[in-house]
Amino acid sequence: MQPLRGTKDILPKEIQKWQQIYNIANNILSIHNYQEIRTPIIENTELFKRSIGNFTDIVNKEMYSFNDQGARNITLRPEGTASIARSLITNKLYTEKTVNRLWYLGPMFRYERPQKGRQRQFHQLGIECIGSNMPMADIEVIKLANDILQQIECKERYLLEINSIGNIEEREIYQFQLIEYLKKYESELDIESKNRINKNTLRILDSKNSKTQEILKTAPKLKTYLSKTSLKHFDTICEHLTYLKIKYKINNYLVRGLDYYNYTAFEIKTNNVSQQNTICGGGRYDNLIKQLGGPKIPAVGWAIGLERLLILMQNNLKIETNTIYITVENLNKVSILWDIIDILKEYELQFELDLSNNSLTKQIKRAHQLKSKICLILGENEIKNKSITIKWLNTGTQQNIKLSSLRKYIEYLKKI
Repeated sequence: MQPLRGTKDILPKEIQKWQQIYNIANNILSIHNYQEIRTPIIENTELFKRSIGNFTDIVNKEMYSFNDQGARNITLRPEGTASIARSLITNKLYTEKTVNRLWYLGPMFRYERPQKGRQRQFHQLGIECIGSNMPMADIEVIKLANDILQQIECKERYLLEINSIGNIEEREIYQFQLIEYLKKYESELDIESKNRINKNTLRILDSKNSKTQEILKTAPKLKTYLSKTSLKHFDTICEHLTYLKIKYKINNYLVRGLDYYNYTAFEIKTNNVSQQNTICGGGRYDNLIKQLGGPKIPAVGWAIGLERLLILMQNNLKIETNTIYITVENLNKVSILWDIIDILKEYELQFELDLSNNSLTKQIKRAHQLKSKICLILGENEIKNKSITIKWLNTGTQQNIKLSSLRKYIEYLKKI
């Protein structure tokens, strides 16, 4: 049996890096009072149609949707923001706080052609700052993304691209002008852009087709249709990013692929020239919560793709093995073993007990293979004398101590 195409097992040797990402995110976000939230991976299909948009690629091509035994139409979540917005409404979190700072980490599902760093089951780390329309909220979430990437030492290997896409009214006026312009070149557009002219026009700006990009060079620019309010919001963000020394590039063609964004849209891209080089994407969505049946509450957030992040950081995070390996000559006659284990647990030291019942020589060889630093040996003499032989595997040095002295020995080790 093979796993389904586009899915993969995360093996024990890999999981430590996932845990390090979780710990880094948790530490940084907790300091800023972001609280973790976990939503179901299945939601009503209508949630994503109403939030992401009926004409988006995600809804039209990529969602895993099915009818359950109760004839309900259900979808495996393709992204996290819609579920967070739904949870905010369902649980009336907005009545508890004016501003809700939330973060999540979990699996998402999209039917796409699997590639390096992009699976059909993939994982996202995301944050949402819900309740403020101030540009300071946009700056806060962008800075947090930068802080997390800095913490995992992805320095100088990525760049923030940012744009203002205005509000709905401004985009509608611009979209009409863009359609009028593109109609003149319709025969020269790539097939995907032709299909998007009347359905999802702004996504054409993000086309990777070189001919389409050439046509767009003389197309109307969205920024010329923005009001003073939109421009001031964006300019404030850029001023603070400059002060914070966060490198950024204004990309007038950046619109993101989700209908709910307004004002700020941004992506963090690696220096890799491949098309799959976006590791973080986000923006402001002031109308989504109202659109889903809640009150009008502004919000801004982002999501980081963990699989792509792991590729970027694979040479930066070092995993050390500090497991103490316990070897025993006769597992059936070692009552003092439990006393040793209790002491190791008391000091929160990681250990592994050899359960093979092989000879001590083979057990110690196994400890070497696992790259353990310390091996505790319980042979016949040790059991008889209620003692332990401690062997340092990197030097071969070993010493015998009484079980009653183990605590003092551990405390000595912690000091050196």
